[in-house]
Amino acid sequence: MQAIAAVALVVPDYDAAIDFYVRVMGFDLAEDVDQGRKRWVRVSPKGGHGASLILARAEGQTQRTAIGNQAGDRAFLFLETDDFDRDHANLLAAGVEFEEDPRDEVYGKVAVWRDPFGNRWDLLQRK
Repeated sequence: MQAIAAVALVVPDYDAAIDFYVRVMGFDLAEDVDQGRKRWVRVSPKGGHGASLILARAEGQTQRTAIGNQAGDRAFLFLETDDFDRDHANLLAAGVEFEEDPRDEVYGKVAVWRDPFGNRWDLLQRK
């Protein structure tokens, strides 16, 4: 068996990213290990289902340029929920700005939003 366990997400600052993903999104801070010049920071959606995010502080111009555009301005990350309306309302209340109103697609209910670092996300409830 294989599974994608984590995805590296390039961010400008560890603490700002931890604040957003833990405080606003409600993710768990699974690991935060100081490695000297960098940290190993892993956050996971509540309940531990799905892949974790490795918050990787950008080093150098190439990585700084990638912040918020790791997928070429396409939706990069997909947050699947069992209750779209609840999570959509919670994200709005937390100040998250959606790029569109929720829409129904053949695969489920979806709406696109951006995190504070510019990454496009889909909030998704599958049919």
